[in-house]
This record gives sequence, C-alpha cells and structure tokens, in this order.
Amino acid sequence: MMDKHLSSQFDAELSGISTRVLEMGGLVEAQVAQAVQALTLFSTDIATQVIRIEERVNQMEMEIDRDLSSIIARRQPTARDLRLLIAISKTIGNLERVGDEAARIARTVQGLVSTGVSSRLRFPVSDVSHEASLATNLLRKSLDAFARLDTNQALEVIRQDNEIDREFDGLMRKLITYMMEDPRTISAAIDLVFVAKAIERVGDHAKNLAEQIIYIVKGTDVRHNPPDAVADMVK
Repeated sequence: MMDKHLSSQFDAELSGISTRVLEMGGLVEAQVAQAVQALTLFSTDIATQVIRIEERVNQMEMEIDRDLSSIIARRQPTARDLRLLIAISKTIGNLERVGDEAARIARTVQGLVSTGVSSRLRFPVSDVSHEASLATNLLRKSLDAFARLDTNQALEVIRQDNEIDREFDGLMRKLITYMMEDPRTISAAIDLVFVAKAIERVGDHAKNLAEQIIYIVKGTDVRHNPPDAVADMVK
C-alpha cells in the first residue's frame, strides 16, 4: 500500500511538471508571435512586452529545473522515468532559448524604430512573417507531440524543419539583393538577417524538442541523424 501511495505521488509530480512545461511552451510560442507582430507593425510597445515576458520564461526554467533536481534526489527514478526527467530538463532549456530569440527580435525592432529606418525604407517583412509562421507552427506541433508523447508527430516536426531552412536561405538572397540595389538599406537589412536567423533557430529548437520526445518514448538518441534515419529508428 505504501509503495502504491508513493508511486501515485510520483506520477502526480511528473504530471505537474509536464503541465508546467506545456505552460512554458505556450508562453514562448506567444512571445515569438508577439515579437514578429512588433516587427510587422514596427511597434516598440509590443517589443517591450516581449522583453518583459523573457523574465517570466527565465523564472519558469529555473523553477522547473529546481523541481526536477528535487525529484531525482528524492525518488531515484528508474530508466523510463529518468529519461523523461532528463528530456524535460533539455526541453525547458530549448524553450528558454526560444524566449531569448524572441527577445532578440524585439530588441532589433526597438533599434530599427529608434533609427527611423522603418518609416523610410521598404523591407521584406512579409517574408520574415512567413518564416516566423512556419517556425511557430513547428513549435506548436512539438508541444502537442510532447503532451501526447507522439513519436509520429515528433518525426513530422523533424522533417518539416527543412522548410524553415529553405525559407531562411530564400530570405537571405532577397536581403542581399536589397543591399546591392540600395546601399542605404545595408544596416537595416543586416538587422533583418539577425531576425531571420533568430526565427530559424526557433525552428531548430522545435526540432530539438521533437528529438527529446523520441528519446522519452523509445530510449533512442536520434540527434544529428537525417529524417529518414530517424524514421527507421522510431519504427
């Protein structure tokens, strides 16, 4: 009876932490969307909100990490549960870095607005927004896959990361063209390069989350493998 009671407590603790990870994921997903909205509207007010959210994201990472350490010390979990806890630790690290990328975009927006270039020059902001839409959708799919421990959806995320990479490459070519045609755009275009790279990294972190899901379920480390090889590993 005592063992059953302890097991129920442990399951409740794992469930509670998983719920908080999803809450943190929803927060950073919204943060990225707001950062892109700030860029689209050249809004310093929205950019400031994004930067403020970063503090909460950082706090959540520290709180969950502390609780993970406590559970490992108290419960001494066995194989699958330990994999889950390790994967959660890596997952919240990736989510925190997504928040960092969103804050980086917001600070870039503040810089663009302060220099006045947003009102004087045209930029391929719609292309950046499309790249961001792909990245946030990928992040959402990863979080959904985490909630259901769905390895098939995790594999789909890993495959779709290539779409964001292609979008990033196309945006780079367009920005280079802008700079060649009008030297006045060089400084601001370079800022947009960093924005596009930040969004591309959001996609990378979503892929990392998907890899952790497969690790939890299958116990297989699929990092640094092409999608086809990962597909074979999860069969």
